[in-house]
Amino acid sequence: MQKGKLYLIPVPLGDNPPLEVLPIAVKKAVEDLHYFIVENEKAGRRFIKNICPNKSQSKLSLFPLNKFTEVSDTMQYLDVCDEGISIGLLSDAGCPAIADPGSEMVKLAHQKNIQVVPLVGPSSILLAMMSSGMNGQGFAFNGYLPIDKQERKAKIKLLERVSHEQHLSQSFIETPYRNNQLLEELTKTLQPHTRICVACDITLNTQFIYTTTAHDWSKIKVDLHKRPTIFIIQKD
Repeated sequence: MQKGKLYLIPVPLGDNPPLEVLPIAVKKAVEDLHYFIVENEKAGRRFIKNICPNKSQSKLSLFPLNKFTEVSDTMQYLDVCDEGISIGLLSDAGCPAIADPGSEMVKLAHQKNIQVVPLVGPSSILLAMMSSGMNGQGFAFNGYLPIDKQERKAKIKLLERVSHEQHLSQSFIETPYRNNQLLEELTKTLQPHTRICVACDITLNTQFIYTTTAHDWSKIKVDLHKRPTIFIIQKD
């Protein structure tokens, strides 16, 4: 029997209609699947309903994959593929397995010789890089910076030095309610001519993307509170 496949299904980055930012191939995949691995069941069901309104919710089987999920449970999620049944992997926002716990499922799929099928959709990291005007040939995503103030300051200085010495753009994120504090800290910690890109609410009507020097950012007023934001720095 031919094994089922693991489909990596992207979702919108906000509440905009799915087909404004997703190709029809994503809708077709969701229509055909009945098993899904989701970061959050409520969010997963809402996305499925939005993109396929006529799909029966009662016939769906959803498996949770988040920080509370036991690893021993996840080891069974792909068993349906051994029966020839395909399964979809959803993130809460954007592309699964990128800055997302879904990467462990993809790793397991390769170990079990299950074909992985990535579908096209919005990635806030790549969209921010595309629109930053910084080096798109060499860049790194660093996830969250340390919470401790001194450790965070040291990390910022390290990323600035690496960006200069290796000519690598350095991107990272922060918990949305601390975005304003991080931007202020960047302007105070980085050298005046180091460039900062702030890419906020990407693909939404409230989208804001701007790149300028740390010196200039210190004079700009923008409210990033509770708005999903990617920060990118580069010292030329």
